[in-house]
Amino acid sequence: MGQNLIDPIPTRHSLLNRLKDWGDQLSWQDFFDTYWRLIYNVAVKAGLTDTEAQEVVQETVISVAKKISEFKTDPARGSFSAWLMHTTRWRIADQFRKTGEQASRLAGAGKAGETPALHSDDTDRTSTVNRIPDPAGVQLEAVWNEEWEKNLIAAALERIKLQVSPRQYQMFDLHVLQNLPVRDTARAMQVSVASVYMARHRISRLLKKEIEKLRKRISYTSSADFTD
Repeated sequence: MGQNLIDPIPTRHSLLNRLKDWGDQLSWQDFFDTYWRLIYNVAVKAGLTDTEAQEVVQETVISVAKKISEFKTDPARGSFSAWLMHTTRWRIADQFRKTGEQASRLAGAGKAGETPALHSDDTDRTSTVNRIPDPAGVQLEAVWNEEWEKNLIAAALERIKLQVSPRQYQMFDLHVLQNLPVRDTARAMQVSVASVYMARHRISRLLKKEIEKLRKRISYTSSADFTD
């Protein structure tokens, strides 16, 4: 939750302009808002820079726009999560390939059934052409699954912010997300302990519902939602 994420607005504007021929702009903005953090974070953990990771976000969503109907008509592709991971992996490989780095560690994994090594969050980054795969890096699939769950929660929380008062959400953020004891939260917010418990109960319930909605949307994504 506490990750420092880039501002998606510049990417969103250019992306939507490029997606104008692929259906409903509102649907695609919703799709982008839901998944950009996931794609971006995985790209950064692969060792890409901020700029390169933003490019991966755009190119991945463009690829999804072009291929989403094929995904729905070909159940053999598997789950949407796995399909999106595969698409993201190739777009990451493209970034490495542009500067002649060993893209085979990513692209080749798709052919060999292996997953490429990724760098941890604290990896020092140099120019792409000078980077070498970290043999101790974590695997893409494990990172993807972890980021997928984080992304679901983050997306659900963004929706919840529209359903509750800023004060209630701040109580939940301090007490639940930042693990501040209930009495300290009440003192900081100048509210009763009961108010903190009520905020936690209400938003926890909403969070569970929103995550379930997102999972359902992912499971039953229809090409009609994204194409004419």
